[in-house]
Amino acid sequence: TQENTDLQSQPPPEEHCYGATAAHVRQGPFASVSSISPTKRDYFTAAVLCYANLINFMDWFIVPGILLDIQKYFELSDGDTGLLQTVFILSYMLTAPVFGYFGDRYNRKIILGAGIFFWSGVTLGSSFISELNYWLFFLSRGLVGIGTASYSTIAPTIIADLFEEGTRTTMLSVFYIFIPVGSGLGYVLAAGMAEVTDDWHWAFRITPCMGGLALILLILLVPHKIQRRTAAHRALSISSTTRVAAEKPDVHRTAKTTWCQDVISLAKNWSFVWSSLGLTAMAFITGALGMWVPLFLYRAQVVQGTVSPCLQETCNSSNSLIFGGITVGTGILGVISGAEAARRLRKINNKADPLLCATSMFISALCLYIALMVAQKDILSTFIFIAFGELFLSVNWAVVTDILLYVVTPRRQSTAIALQILVSHLLGDAGSPYLIGTISSAIQSKNPFSLQWSFWSMQYSFIVCAFVAVFGGGFFLLTSFYIEEDHREAER
Repeated sequence: TQENTDLQSQPPPEEHCYGATAAHVRQGPFASVSSISPTKRDYFTAAVLCYANLINFMDWFIVPGILLDIQKYFELSDGDTGLLQTVFILSYMLTAPVFGYFGDRYNRKIILGAGIFFWSGVTLGSSFISELNYWLFFLSRGLVGIGTASYSTIAPTIIADLFEEGTRTTMLSVFYIFIPVGSGLGYVLAAGMAEVTDDWHWAFRITPCMGGLALILLILLVPHKIQRRTAAHRALSISSTTRVAAEKPDVHRTAKTTWCQDVISLAKNWSFVWSSLGLTAMAFITGALGMWVPLFLYRAQVVQGTVSPCLQETCNSSNSLIFGGITVGTGILGVISGAEAARRLRKINNKADPLLCATSMFISALCLYIALMVAQKDILSTFIFIAFGELFLSVNWAVVTDILLYVVTPRRQSTAIALQILVSHLLGDAGSPYLIGTISSAIQSKNPFSLQWSFWSMQYSFIVCAFVAVFGGGFFLLTSFYIEEDHREAER
């Protein structure tokens, strides 16, 4: 039709139309759903997704919050203890592409509900495992990763479909704030329950109850079907009848597109590739820090003589509580400031997003290195520099996701997020807790046992994180070389 011809001949958007601003051009409103002014139900849906994301990451970081007790209960070495988180992440990342495939093609609400139910049930069951069945505890953490993957892959795409323009960036920022908030509260919950009940098993019995509430809210408040935005929705002036006709070819192409074709297309998108590797560096660091920082601080305090070694009694959980609080505070501040800085800077520079990420990674590397070096002499300074390191890491969470959403065509976004999860966890936090623990165990095995070497072994192994942060900054710098071209290509 003449209207379709006019639609195809429309000029491309200006280069400054980046981030969430680009969503208006590439993901215009529907005829049947008013996306210009989000409804109350849209916000209720986003609130439910944020709440479930909170529980998701609380459950993720329960184990690090009571790591000393678990290590003592199952009599695990540093290397074996690091494997706990590795099993979880491996399961999470290997199943993420599967859920990304289904999320682009089938009902996302059903997939989300099944994932929440599954991970809540397995977490509850893991609280009843005895010390003789340590392998079963490892298996349970792997199964929890499957449920977590179903949620983390799909939830951001629903928010991207519900909102546009500046609202989308804001809602994604709120969603990703709950990554550090949930992580920090996971430490607080685990340490608090272990201290109150004098039994660390109770830490695994709270999040399943919260997951049950999330499932009920999902059923009651989230629409059964949420219409997906596609390239056919760019036009704002065409009639409802023409818009529906324009949608059909795109929906057909989406159904016929194979997963392999999507992967090949994404592999040619250099902005997606380099930003995913930058996110991988972030995941490596956060995985290592999240698993080992409380234990590292405990060993530093033992060497200083301010804390006695825990041999039989329940281990002191103050470091987990403090680190959890730091994670919550720096996470909220970092995500908000990162989103706001990106929003302002991209008005004057199309490459602002990757350059912001690169700068924050370099600063984080410096802060983490200083924190490691001063740990034996000044524990307060260590907490301060760890806080700054986490703050600058948190700056990137929402920005990296926004990069993906404007350099990848909408009909491939679930697959892109799933692949990003796979790569970032495969090369990032799937191996970093185990790698740090293995290096620490290797150093200890080559030296006589002492409290001093127990601390040094962890300190030396942790230095790897500072170097990985530098590499991450380099990957984001490479992203800046391609982001303008890839953005224009996604618009076309």
